[in-house]
Amino acid sequence: MKKGCPYGTHRVIEPIGVLPQTAVKIDNSMEIYDNEILIDVKTLNIDSASFTQIEEQAGGDEAKIAEIMMGIVRDRGKHQNPVTGSGGMLIGVIEKIGPALEGKIDLKVGDKIATLVSLSLTPLRIDKILNIKKDIDQVDIEGKAILFESGIYAKLPSDMPEKLALAALDVAGAPAQTAKLVKPGDYVLILGAAGKSGMLCCYEAKKRAGVTGKVIGFVRAGKEAERLKQTGFCDIVIEGDATQPVDVLNKVLEATGGRYVDISINVVNVPNTEMASILPVRDDGTVYLFSMATSFTKAALGAEGVGKDVNMIIGNGYTKGHAEITLQVLRENETLRKIFEEVYA
Repeated sequence: MKKGCPYGTHRVIEPIGVLPQTAVKIDNSMEIYDNEILIDVKTLNIDSASFTQIEEQAGGDEAKIAEIMMGIVRDRGKHQNPVTGSGGMLIGVIEKIGPALEGKIDLKVGDKIATLVSLSLTPLRIDKILNIKKDIDQVDIEGKAILFESGIYAKLPSDMPEKLALAALDVAGAPAQTAKLVKPGDYVLILGAAGKSGMLCCYEAKKRAGVTGKVIGFVRAGKEAERLKQTGFCDIVIEGDATQPVDVLNKVLEATGGRYVDISINVVNVPNTEMASILPVRDDGTVYLFSMATSFTKAALGAEGVGKDVNMIIGNGYTKGHAEITLQVLRENETLRKIFEEVYA
């Protein structure tokens, strides 16, 4: 059996020398190397920014969505949206474990797992698309995938439905990072607060900011805004368009009595919301850009252009304990779990 690199560089076809996430094309043949895990894939949870773009490109037609997804995997060997650059994650069953990993990991053949690394670097083969759930960005398939030695994963919990766990784990980095960033007394602005990552972040922010802080949820008008208000996770809910930064700033300052926020968290799934995240933040405050629709160039040059001295954090999808923190949120809050069960499970 062939020996592989822990980071999967042995799978890179083009350009040689880069890591699989950066690569344009990787090898998605399913004969495993000695340090790889073969997964029988059941469901893909496509990154929200990616799925939104694909759905718009397809005009909402499910057959066209399937065609686009199959084409991405055929061309790249992985599901990495060429427009957004993002992927998603998957759930599946362990089919084979390379001999170099035996005894080193807590997995066995037959275990159900969710991969916690992006589909944008995961060798994937889609044999058939069975079902597309446009409202929750999930796609049931027949196919296989490879998890590298360095790849992280979570065993699916026994106390909640698989699809519920998948929906939460897909965005586990956001609430876990929120838990690390928010301190008692902070004013926190969350853009895209009614989505799945948004609601998780609102809950964590409220818990960490405490009674002396405030959580401000910014959402589009409609039923999602009404649902967010009913949760009680936000002290203030503002409805509007996150692509209009000056309007966002004015609405936030009006709601806070002129106080700039300490932290903003962007989990919006559309482009051009960088400045709406930056303008309402005080000097030396923190801007956490979790959304995969974020442009580093727009954020960096935009902050410079308006003279904002803020700390900007790229939304790393991984932080220590992120899976456990996120699943625990669903366990400890009945309101949030009920919403996730209704919408995503």
